[in-house]
Amino acid sequence: MNALRVGDIVVLVCTLVSASPVSKNDLNFMKKVDPDAYRNVSQLITSKGYPFEEHSVVTADGYILGLHRIPPKHSSVVGTNGSNPVVLLQHGLLSCSACWVENLASQSLGFMLADRGIDVWMGNSRGNTYSKRHKTLKPADEKFWNFTWDEMAKYDLPATVDYIVNTTNSSQIYYAGHSQGTMIIFAELGRNPTLASKIKHFFALAPVATLGDVGGPFKAVAPLAKDLDILFNLLGKGELLPTSDFIRLIGHDFCGNNLGSIVCENFLFFLAGYDSKQMNRTRIPVYVEEHPAGTSVKNLLHYGQSVLSGKFQMFDYGSSKANMEHYNQTTAPLYDASLMKNNVSLYTGGHDILADPKDVKQLIKKLPNVYRHTDITTYEHLDFIWAIEANRQCYDDIIMTILSHENH
Repeated sequence: MNALRVGDIVVLVCTLVSASPVSKNDLNFMKKVDPDAYRNVSQLITSKGYPFEEHSVVTADGYILGLHRIPPKHSSVVGTNGSNPVVLLQHGLLSCSACWVENLASQSLGFMLADRGIDVWMGNSRGNTYSKRHKTLKPADEKFWNFTWDEMAKYDLPATVDYIVNTTNSSQIYYAGHSQGTMIIFAELGRNPTLASKIKHFFALAPVATLGDVGGPFKAVAPLAKDLDILFNLLGKGELLPTSDFIRLIGHDFCGNNLGSIVCENFLFFLAGYDSKQMNRTRIPVYVEEHPAGTSVKNLLHYGQSVLSGKFQMFDYGSSKANMEHYNQTTAPLYDASLMKNNVSLYTGGHDILADPKDVKQLIKKLPNVYRHTDITTYEHLDFIWAIEANRQCYDDIIMTILSHENH
């Protein structure tokens, strides 16, 4: 097993302190961990009888991103260009493509789309488990981790969409993002008309732009982002919370028993909001197998800045001089979601402490073309990828919207 990282210890401590009281019945251990808890993305997909492809996307600044595909098994749905409709699914912070296929096939958006003959592509942002390559840099190089979601919007997103469009010979694709996966496209579509022309419809799950009303641990640690030098000296300028053997061990041996599953469930609620009815505890070891999937320390600092400022803004380098060097202006530039003209369907949660309802309300006011807004009052942040009934509450609507667009 790898040596413990600081992030591993933080996860363990937070998990233990966030536990709720348990009953005697909770002390009975589960006898068997779900086999999916030992599977990576390709194995999660192929073990259920679906085809799988792995592609590599090279960004303009040299990062090599892992792009995963569930090609359509049939052509029962024919798109406007005479082939199957195409969708890109983009994960959130500290996640990866696995989040779309970690529930049962009938409950996972990736599988449900594939079952309807839709060509499914699942992106991986730079720095996560499946995107740790670069043309000249290595993950051991500090410079490799010099990025935030700014670069994901500017480089990763256009490169991934272009690759899919060219590979599938499609003029337009659909896009569904969760959390950070919405943030990067809200940032980029308004300033990149070429990219905007290739997105037929945008589905925003737990949409994020401003973060001024965030609750939970993100709000508590955000003040640390005020002094970049101190925080970089404390955490370094490299990788943050990658998948590790230690965290997997917790997932299998601790979260895989009745007592541990309650503790792990409460830790997830501590991070994202509370909704116990939608959490399948027996799947928690599956989620932990690929999560957290890692990012950069700088990216976390960018989120902290967003919480403090309440603005939809690029990374602030901390001084007028530094910002001038990077942006040719003394303050970090603002993003403007109102410039995005694409149709968007939003799915929000009343118990979501990361995509807080107050922030979402401000975002919606700025969007010129809201196609549909579905608010699920009981949902928390992670329900949009892992909830037991997300298929009925969100995914069926996404599929029906795609099919209705293709039939016109």
